[in-house]
Amino acid sequence: MARTSAAPAAAPEGAVKSGDRIAKVLARVGVSSRRGAEAMIEEGRVSVNGVVIDSPALNVTARDKIAVDGTPIGKPEPVRVWLYNKPLGLVTSERDEKGRTTVFETLPEDLPRVMSVGRLDLNSEGLLLLTNDGDLKRRLELPSTGWLRKYRARVNGTPTEAMLEPLRRGINIDGEQFQPMMVTIDKQQGANAWLSVGIREGRNREVRRAMDHVGLAVNRLIRVAYGPFQLGNLRAGEVEELRPRSLRDQLGLAADEVAEGRAGPAVQSRLTETRGKADGRGKPEARGKTGPKAAGQPARKPVGKPMGKPMGKRAGGPMDDSDPAAGRKSWGSKSHGGATGGKPASRGKAGGAPAGKAAAPKSWGTKSARSTQTTPRKPPTGR
Repeated sequence: MARTSAAPAAAPEGAVKSGDRIAKVLARVGVSSRRGAEAMIEEGRVSVNGVVIDSPALNVTARDKIAVDGTPIGKPEPVRVWLYNKPLGLVTSERDEKGRTTVFETLPEDLPRVMSVGRLDLNSEGLLLLTNDGDLKRRLELPSTGWLRKYRARVNGTPTEAMLEPLRRGINIDGEQFQPMMVTIDKQQGANAWLSVGIREGRNREVRRAMDHVGLAVNRLIRVAYGPFQLGNLRAGEVEELRPRSLRDQLGLAADEVAEGRAGPAVQSRLTETRGKADGRGKPEARGKTGPKAAGQPARKPVGKPMGKPMGKRAGGPMDDSDPAAGRKSWGSKSHGGATGGKPASRGKAGGAPAGKAAAPKSWGTKSARSTQTTPRKPPTGR
């Protein structure tokens, strides 16, 4: 097979200046991310109209015949996005040189090839977005998107407002400038404290490095929101596809870019066991279970309520290590907006906490891509 030079003038016959960049087209059909596609081109694995190319500086149209490793690429699949509650101990990469288990090795077998939007490190847990569209992945990862990533951080130490103020103004660590963070103290609990943290850049280990800079060691980190998408009640290891309507509303995608009727209830990933770790709501799951809870407990109802509606309030109560989502403060009327200030839930009213307990925490946003309402348990019958 012939091979072109890197010069754009030597582009394969049939290529024109209009159209889209070859790497973008490969990412759009799910071959890889844009950066991965560029690496494949440099390795000589991509051909256009029967000619191997070695430069991504090439525009192609629907008339061009593109192949990867000799196999023609298919037509672009409808854009799909999943929410995944990443457990501890999984690596967010396709392969790990140390042989550790990766996120992608545990996903349900019926999922197509997906890519993660950003990463969560080995010791972090919580919301990870997955998509089959490499171009969308790149767009959502760009700092210019400005989406707020929200975390619950448990730190060792006794944080004060004065200690956290530098983080709110923006800090410089070893010549690297960190943008201002949104940080609030939620609960001091013995030697540890729970913080709510919001960042917009998503630098490598940004929250851990920033906390360490002000003398606080993070010993648990849970991502609870990425822009308008929230972790909600998704359990550790569960995967849930976003509805097409949410993709259109939240991502501005056209109706012909998404497929109707694909989203279903959350499903458990193929983890052989949970290693005794607590799930995203702090309740230990039964070992080896991949669907409903252990015998004698009711199965979790599928999440299938309309998206984009206001979220219900969570049950209140003092926050402790087993309930990292409790006690958080409201950060505004939109899940990716700023603080708006509000009055606490009044005691005695519907949704309020009973006397002697902390008031029900407010949601971090009413504009959510998924509902987080929970169904209250029925009282015992007395039998």
